[in-house]
Amino acid sequence: MKTPRHILFVFPLLLCLAGRVLPQKNQIDRQPAVAGQFYPAAKGELQDLLKKLFADAAPSRNIPNVVAIICPHAGYIYSGGVAASSFSQIDPKKQYDNIFILGPSHYMGFEGASVYTDGNYITPLGAATVNRTLGEKLVQESPLFTRDPSPHAGEHSVEVQIPFLQYYLKKNFTIVPIVIGAREPGTCRAIAAVLKPYLNPHNLFVISSDFSHYPGYDDAVRVDNLSADAIVTNSVSRLMEVTQETEGKKIPNLFTTMCGWSCILTLLSITDGSPDFEYTRIQYKNSGDMPAGDKGRVVGYNAIAVSLREKVGSTSPGLTKPSEKKLLSIARDAIVKYVARKEIPPIDTSGLSQTAKMNGGAFVTLRKNGELRGCVGRFEAAEPLYKVVQEMAIAAATEDYRFEPVQAGEVAGLEIEISALTPMRRISSIDEIELGKDGVYIRKGNRSGTFLPQVEEETGWSKEEFLGHCAQDKAGLGWDGWKDAEIYVYRATVFSEKELGM
Repeated sequence: MKTPRHILFVFPLLLCLAGRVLPQKNQIDRQPAVAGQFYPAAKGELQDLLKKLFADAAPSRNIPNVVAIICPHAGYIYSGGVAASSFSQIDPKKQYDNIFILGPSHYMGFEGASVYTDGNYITPLGAATVNRTLGEKLVQESPLFTRDPSPHAGEHSVEVQIPFLQYYLKKNFTIVPIVIGAREPGTCRAIAAVLKPYLNPHNLFVISSDFSHYPGYDDAVRVDNLSADAIVTNSVSRLMEVTQETEGKKIPNLFTTMCGWSCILTLLSITDGSPDFEYTRIQYKNSGDMPAGDKGRVVGYNAIAVSLREKVGSTSPGLTKPSEKKLLSIARDAIVKYVARKEIPPIDTSGLSQTAKMNGGAFVTLRKNGELRGCVGRFEAAEPLYKVVQEMAIAAATEDYRFEPVQAGEVAGLEIEISALTPMRRISSIDEIELGKDGVYIRKGNRSGTFLPQVEEETGWSKEEFLGHCAQDKAGLGWDGWKDAEIYVYRATVFSEKELGM
């Protein structure tokens, strides 16, 4: 599809881009290029301004699992309030593995993505650590990625986002600064293919873009709302369609609908049509809303949050406490009667929630004096959850090859725990694993093994140790066996007799 005229690469972008600084040679750390122009150069003055911007920002919507934000990059006196509203949607106490900052190239024409790997990014608030190793990895993975620092030298689209992160986040973070140059949507799709594994709960993507440039106030409001509404449909084709329709209207003085279209299109190319992602509009303003603004010629600013929906299956929120207690009673009754008389008792399903009656996988874990006494489970959701719980309880007591079968005299001293499972999902990168929440299932050939999510809490292992032990101890593949095996993740609703006071 031919790129609409209004979203082609253009330079310079006139009023939006005041303060161009030419590239500096032989630099290691990337020094501030627009401090004193787009935002204050003095540390104290910058902190005071950021404090005010966040105080006046749209409050957090408490959106869970925010993995990306779209926020503006103009001078703080114009777009800083909307930018703060974007950043307010993320958890300031979260420890991110990496923060990817994607900004459009305003000053250099090139086709691809420039990753800064020469050093750190410096602002008046200090150094933002760059993950140079990851940057080099991206360069190795695709010829579209370059380590050429020139696009970063005078570019403001990445730089202006960093002070917000430095002020707002409570924990240390590393950034992956990427300047994107693109004339065609195909370039964005190719960049997205490389970045896709990193859009997960462990990382944050900051997508830097202003919206309409230079129409009158009322036209800007209409154009920017149409663009934002198209973005939140999570459809590349819808955004392209709306952009082309807007172009066809020949709106006076409309120079571009989004100067960061390449970055937004890259994000949409990752999430396009996936039900796992949800876009939420947070706030809209334009430069005409500001005291220094001119309503006859404005630039638009949208704040949008992107969240990752929880992977929930038939065994998640509908498990009420009464249902959990009933499932534990079903498990204990099954063990008591099977160990004593090889009898499988009938199940009374009254009092069970609809979720407990739906097909689902489960593990049943037995402990004696705090020590593991048996654990057997089933991933396949081929039977009602309550039935699976009964069968796995009997199997944990009598068929776990690591232990002798449970004897009748032991049953009273057992503690029973149930892990009701969500469906498994194959992953392409271990970056997608969230320790403490995800269980893993490793498979290679006819060998397989799993660790439940709670194993991490019990052991304190790192991600590599978690995978290494699972591959070696459970699947028999050796310590590094996970590296060329299929890896699946799943989550569990975990409850026990001890927890519920039974």
